[in-house]
This record gives sequence, C-alpha cells and structure tokens, in this order.
Amino acid sequence: MKYPIGIQSFESLIKDGYVYVDKTDLIYQLTTTGRYYFLSRPRRFGKSLLISTLEAYFSGQRELFEGLAIEKLEKDWTKYPILHLDLNTGKYNEKHSLDDVLNDTLHFWENLYGNSPSEVTPELRFKGIIRRAAEKTGQRVVILVDEYDKPMLQALGNEKLQDEYRDTLKAFYSVMKTQDKYIRFGLLTGVTKFGKVSVFSDLNNLIDLSMDRQFQSICGITDEEIHAYFEEPLREIAGNYSITYDEICKQLKERYDGYHFLRNGMDLYNPFSLLNTFRSKEFGNYWFETGTPSYLVKLLKDSDFCLPNLTDEGVTAKTLTDVESFRDNPIAVIYQSGYLTIKGYDEEFDIYQLGFPNKEVAEGFIKYLLPYYVPVKDNETAYFVSNFIADVRKGNPEQFMKRLATMFSDTDYKIVGDAELYFQNAFFIVMRMLGFYTKVERPTSESRMDMVIETKDYVYIVEFKLDGTPEEALRQIEEKGYAKPFAMDKRKLYRIGVNFSLEKRSIDGWKIK
Repeated sequence: MKYPIGIQSFESLIKDGYVYVDKTDLIYQLTTTGRYYFLSRPRRFGKSLLISTLEAYFSGQRELFEGLAIEKLEKDWTKYPILHLDLNTGKYNEKHSLDDVLNDTLHFWENLYGNSPSEVTPELRFKGIIRRAAEKTGQRVVILVDEYDKPMLQALGNEKLQDEYRDTLKAFYSVMKTQDKYIRFGLLTGVTKFGKVSVFSDLNNLIDLSMDRQFQSICGITDEEIHAYFEEPLREIAGNYSITYDEICKQLKERYDGYHFLRNGMDLYNPFSLLNTFRSKEFGNYWFETGTPSYLVKLLKDSDFCLPNLTDEGVTAKTLTDVESFRDNPIAVIYQSGYLTIKGYDEEFDIYQLGFPNKEVAEGFIKYLLPYYVPVKDNETAYFVSNFIADVRKGNPEQFMKRLATMFSDTDYKIVGDAELYFQNAFFIVMRMLGFYTKVERPTSESRMDMVIETKDYVYIVEFKLDGTPEEALRQIEEKGYAKPFAMDKRKLYRIGVNFSLEKRSIDGWKIK
C-alpha cells in the first residue's frame, strides 16, 4: 500500500497508485447544491488535496475518478475554465510579498485568457480574467483559492503589514461578487476566518462549511474509513507492538482522533499523523513536529493569557471564529490552528467547551510551552519530567516538593508581571505534564491550585495557597473532604499543603501528612 504523505495533487495520487480515501460523494453534493463556499481546517488536514480533486473534477478528467463514488453520480463531466490561486507559495513578510504572488498568478492567467492595458490593479486584472475566461471558453469559471489567509497569518502581530494585506485581499476577493454571472463555483480554504476581509463582508452569499454538519468529514478521516481502507496496516502495527487488534485501535484513537468541528460532531482523525503511522508502523508525533506553534506562544504571552482557561472556560461560536480579537483572547487562533477542538456544548447558553483533541497534540503543545513558562531549558524537558514522575512513583513526596520548590526558586529565571498568573500557568503545565504519565485530576472546580496524583501504589492530594500557610492548605484538604474518595483505598495516601509567596515569588513552605 502506498500512502500519499505530502502529496497534494489528486492527479498524481491516482496515477501513481496511492491509496485515496474516497470523498467524492461529498464533493458531488458540494458542487451541485451550492456555488460559493469557505472551509477552515487545521494545517495538513487535506485542504490542498480537496482543492486539487475539485480541479480535476471541473477539468472533466473522468478517467481519474474510475471506481470512485462520483463516477456514477456525474453524467456530463463538463470542462470548465479554472482559476486556482495558491497562497501557500509565498513568504509574507513585506508589503510586496503578497503583490508578487498575486502578480505571478495573474500573469499566468493572462497568458491563457488575455489582458487589457486599463487593468492596472490586481482586482481589475482578476475581474477582466474572469470575464474573458468565461467568454473565451463558453463556460462559467471555477475559482479555487488555497490557504487564502496565509498572508494574514504570517503578519500576525504586525498591524501595519496586516492592514495592507487586508486591503489588498479585500479588494481582490470582492471581485467574485461583482462577477457572479461568470462564475460556476468558488471555494476558499484556510486555517482561520478573518472576519474583516471581504470574503465574509462583501461575499455575503458565501457558505461557511467550517461548522457544517453535512460536510464535516470532507477533510480528515473517520473510524469507518480507517476500517474500510487500512485494516492491513492496523494489524501489522498491532503485531509490531505485540498487542491486540482492539488495543491498537484504542491507542490510535487516543493519539490521533478527537477532532470535532461542530457540536455533537463526528470524531475525525488527523490524516497526516494517521498516514505516517501506517507507513512507518510506528507511533509518533508526526503532525506536531511539522510546525512549531511559536506564534501561538507569543500570542499567549503577549495577552497575559491564563493557561487553565484553554480547557476550563466555555466560549461562544463567535469567539471560535473571531480571529481578529486575538490580542485580547487568542483562543480562536489556537482552536482554528488545530491545537484545541470542541469537546462539549451547552445548548441552553450556546457555549462550547474546548480541549486538546488527542494525546499527540496535548503532549506536544504542553511540552512546547514548558520552557516558556517554567525555568527548564528546552533540551532538559524529558529529564525534568522523568524526575518528577520517578518521585511520585517511588512514594517520595519530600523529594517531589524539593524539586518543585527548586524549580520556582531558580535565580536565573525572572518572573515578569503578575506573579499569581505566572504561578497558575506554571502549575497548569506541571500538572498537565504529570498527567501524561500518571492519573492527575483536580478534586474541585472551585480552585485551580489543587490536584490529586494517583499511581499504582500511592495517592497524593496537594493543595496550594497563595500568601497563606501550609497548615491552611492541609486544613482545606480535610474540610473539603478531598481524601474521602480514598477511604477504602489500599494505596498509601499523602496530603501535602503548600504555600506560594507572591512577594518572594517562590514556594516558601510545605507540610506533608
């Protein structure tokens, strides 16, 4: 079996014999029930392949679709003129960067369909090309835009450049509305939804598929598709790890499944990680390692974001799609980039609960955050975590606390700004890191500064106080009854009261009971 890792051309995928998970029934529905669409999905989720498949379909290349669902659905196989704009190709760090990419594409189209001396701006040239393409071929035009938002994303944090890109794209995309009579179909894809770009203001007839139930699986892979196309590699991986078929399916789901793009939506696997796993017959952090979220960390730091809010706070649908409020709340960018996904929905208040989609993303994101929030060097992360885990597994709470106190007393690490926010964020990261290897929970939703750690032989109940005393923390453990669920448990139980001094900006005492 040949796996189409990194292959974005539908034509080469089919001709070279790579496996293709058939999405053409959805593509046929898409093209026959509407005309203008937008779709946002995380990177490496199959958007470019979708664009390429649509290009082959609208080119009338019936031979590429033999044996696929659409072969029986489509009768005409009409060839349309296609204008495919791929904004993946540029590095957008200067005003002319976007102009250069647009000019190169427009010049290619003009060689096919002609130009006019009066068309001097990108939007005027685009307008003339659409009209001439329709008139020259006798068929309306298909417009496909891949990663429409890449210039905007790369300019995050640079307001002047982003405003310039916004003005250029606003004028360019608005042409699609004015030339409606010449257009058969239009799809724009990207990672994010920038509301102020004309795609969503001037093009008010654009259907947003991002949270659409009918087309939720048009990118990504479902459980059903895994078992229809990949049974053989599943069983091979199970053999490599000497575990059962059911166990390998469970691990695959924990690592790569869990994306939801609407309330009560179906589970979707990240196709990039899935295909890499099937090819190598080994688990790995394939998706995360192809792109570090450095710009997201910058947003979190610049906005003084409280990290527990990533998974604790509910958000509205508007928050999920309002990327341009990122300076105050980076949740939308983090969600649309694929590091968070929908985990629950409160219908009464129209509130979405977010969380990490799967183990690959959770581990990768938290480990990446660690050196930014905790005084640990990037190359020492694994050593740092393994020491904490060894302490709790061996039943050594004193050493665990000494290690934790040393971490916060590192004199080379300066806590800038809100010390309470810093401690909450550092605590969140340490707790999440421990949770990848042991069972870690918060015993109450009332406080963000407590946790229960469970191993095979030990249970630790830890309560933190800010500018209090260890005795007060221990007293709260008793008063709140945190230990009651473990009254009949044979494991050894430790109660740990800890105080964090905001003035000293460090742990200044603890007691173990």
